[in-house]
Amino acid sequence: MKREDIAIELTWNMQDVYDTDELFLEEYKAVGEAINDIKIYKGCLSESAEILYEYFKLRDELNVKVNKLYFYANQKLHENLGNSIYQEYAGRTDALANKWMTLVSFEEPEIMGIGEEKLMQFIYSKEELSIYERAVKEIFRMKEHILPEEMSELLAMTGEIASGPSDIFAKFSNVDLKFPVIKDENGEEVALTHGNYIKYLESKDRGVRKSAFEAMYETYEKYGNLMASVYNASVKKDVFYAKAEKYSSTLDRELDSNDIPKSVYMNLIKAVHKNLPLMYRYVKLRKKTMGYDKLHMYDIYAPIIYKDEREISYEEAKTMVSEGLKPMGKEYLDILKEGFNNRWIDVCENEGKRSGAYSWSCYGCHPYVLLNYQSNLDSVFTLAHEMGHAIHSYYTNETQPSVYSGYTIFVAEVASICNESLLLHHLLENIDSKDEKIYLINNYLEKFRGTLFRQVMFAEFELLTHEKVEAGEFLTKDSLCEMYYDLNKKYYGEEIADDKLIEMEWARIPHFYTPFYVYQYATGFAAAIALSGKILKDGEGAVKDYMKFLSGGCSKSPIELLKMAGVDMTIEEPVDNAMKVFEGLLEQMEGLV
Repeated sequence: MKREDIAIELTWNMQDVYDTDELFLEEYKAVGEAINDIKIYKGCLSESAEILYEYFKLRDELNVKVNKLYFYANQKLHENLGNSIYQEYAGRTDALANKWMTLVSFEEPEIMGIGEEKLMQFIYSKEELSIYERAVKEIFRMKEHILPEEMSELLAMTGEIASGPSDIFAKFSNVDLKFPVIKDENGEEVALTHGNYIKYLESKDRGVRKSAFEAMYETYEKYGNLMASVYNASVKKDVFYAKAEKYSSTLDRELDSNDIPKSVYMNLIKAVHKNLPLMYRYVKLRKKTMGYDKLHMYDIYAPIIYKDEREISYEEAKTMVSEGLKPMGKEYLDILKEGFNNRWIDVCENEGKRSGAYSWSCYGCHPYVLLNYQSNLDSVFTLAHEMGHAIHSYYTNETQPSVYSGYTIFVAEVASICNESLLLHHLLENIDSKDEKIYLINNYLEKFRGTLFRQVMFAEFELLTHEKVEAGEFLTKDSLCEMYYDLNKKYYGEEIADDKLIEMEWARIPHFYTPFYVYQYATGFAAAIALSGKILKDGEGAVKDYMKFLSGGCSKSPIELLKMAGVDMTIEEPVDNAMKVFEGLLEQMEGLV
């Protein structure tokens, strides 16, 4: 479908950011000149509290403007990645953002040179500086990794080059890579896309599932050497930055940026390894229930039982999500309704549109959500998921100053998965049919498989690939495929068939280009299971604590923010409890089938 054929109410309204491209270009020109004003503060931050405050204030104002330009250009590009106009705009704003990072690269080394004691005197002597106390303390927390000014500036200048592997992957995978035509359940020829791939893996027709699986990975296999080279370059980039900033590993660097103990990552992998027998039990149950001698990788997305397969319209999806989130209270639901009614969401798949789904925002404007809605239950959950992100962003932008309005990836997935958990609980509570209950429990089990087990498998793959490059090895198609295939066998067990093509799955995962990101889906999932349980059990009081978390931005560490809501991720309890919920669901399913 071409974008111009989509009803306007199903597209996001980017005019809320800039009314026209002309206004965007005017702002781009003005900001491009204004960012140079920051240079007058270089070498002066230690002179007085007043000058330090002037610098922070101007930095924040310009940072908001740069981010807004970058946001608009990339959002417009994501409507159609093949649009050369917005490719150019995105390229311009990328260059602007990197120039801006270079211009302010003197900040951390200069603040380090002032010294913590004198900086605290500045902060305590001028009330307006008080909001920056945490930000300054964070700089000193990471002081051993703050580079001298010249090195910091040089490193900032590499940003545009460093985005190369990710940009190449995105454009090749989403625009240039074409998948074969397959036949659907009705024998009609359909073009396979990233957007409809999972839909066909969920088909009741095993032949359709097999065709989609083989078409996807045979296509990637043809370009395996290219994809390996791109990913190898990305990992090398990660390792370069870690070494430059004096970290012993890339994992240490990425965790330290969010103040996450390394033990959280390693204990997560250990906890999932300990509970892999539960996954094997689930795979065995799936194989038995589906009546297959061998369960293939293309069978694991298909529901164990099929209920009425009527398509779920987008309007119905909005109603289902609203009903499921009623425990969150009126205020939360009013924001949800505002997003539904005022075009925060880009709903439909169209030619060239970025695949997948996400929520993104810029300070001073409401958040936006990109979907590729497929009229099925998974897409309903995706809507709930992404609106969780959006409302999280809404609260932080409304509550926090711009310096703390963002939030770390570690807590990002909590709000989205909490929404999903509440929606699923609502659906399970409001069904009488045994078959529908089986269907929904299976759906919940799949959330565990896909979000807890599978994302930890991804996390372990990332750990292995980065360790190899850190040891001086080069990642090839063969080595990547071998590592991925072995992990897949480890996580799914002996009940799964030997589908060699699955070894190419690493090549289509975009999150691998954001190092050590995916583990946070798993930790977020565990925290969300705990928080949704508290909300359902304790009601208004738990919602009140949860709102403190949603409004916190990055004003505290991620661990502290979650503790405010009642979850401690430094101990094993949340992950262990999530596994107990999985086991309980598994037992229910075994009793029903």
